[in-house]
Amino acid sequence: MDVRRTTVAVTGATVSLLEWAPVDPIGPAVLLLHGGGADNAELSWAQVGATLADAGYRVIASDHPGFGQSPRASWPLTQQHLIQYVGELADVLGLDDYVIGGLSLGGGLALGHLLDRPGAARGAMLLGSFGIMPRLTDGPLSRANQLTTYALLRSGLLAAMTRGYARNPGAMERGLRAIVRNPAARTPELVRAVVDEAASGESLRTFGEWQRDQVLWDRLRTDYTDRLPGIPTPVLLVHGDRDSGVPIARARAAAELLPHATLLTVDGAGHWVQRDRPDLVVPALLDFVRGLG
Repeated sequence: MDVRRTTVAVTGATVSLLEWAPVDPIGPAVLLLHGGGADNAELSWAQVGATLADAGYRVIASDHPGFGQSPRASWPLTQQHLIQYVGELADVLGLDDYVIGGLSLGGGLALGHLLDRPGAARGAMLLGSFGIMPRLTDGPLSRANQLTTYALLRSGLLAAMTRGYARNPGAMERGLRAIVRNPAARTPELVRAVVDEAASGESLRTFGEWQRDQVLWDRLRTDYTDRLPGIPTPVLLVHGDRDSGVPIARARAAAELLPHATLLTVDGAGHWVQRDRPDLVVPALLDFVRGLG
């Protein structure tokens, strides 16, 4: 297996890619999309990519424009622009037979791609996916939380708070506890890698731009729930039952609405589910890809 980093050009952006290339590849290829915040292709997908490539699959994971080693794009970082970038990426890479997967923000991009290009992907894997709820939180304080976050984003206070948080390794480690609940998975190496990604500041600024587009005062701009029944693609949803960002009830509802969906509930896991329980999640992803034929 060969692991290499390359760059490709799409409209208005240069994208850095990690690719795991087996000696004798079998189909389909796998395109993986990381989440928001202090995330990148290597952080979210290193173990997944290596495992799938060992099984014979070509795996590509991109650093979204403005994250990891990809410079910012010339276009505003909106959901629709990101979906267009994913489609162009598939074209530039020559992916005519592929499975798409995404975590959180990346899951929302994968969903948007399925809707933008019906039938293009052979299957989809959605981990803690964005795009399946109307507001940032559920429950009686949902509207108040939405309005408060909207105000913090528009005032710049949330960006200032995030910058201070990113400069504090202790705070970053405590924040990781909410999304990687398994103490054994919160290794010093993982904490250091997240701190390093956050310290650059670029990914957090980029994510903040996307948040300002998405977080309206009363709702999220993107909620694909009503459109899920129109997606014919086989979908595997992988969701931690302790996910504090996207409640497990939302994943269950999405699985009911999608015509060909399977939900894997990962007991005790948080939002960064493949880092939290790789022992369960990585084999499940491999089994799903194999099952597509």
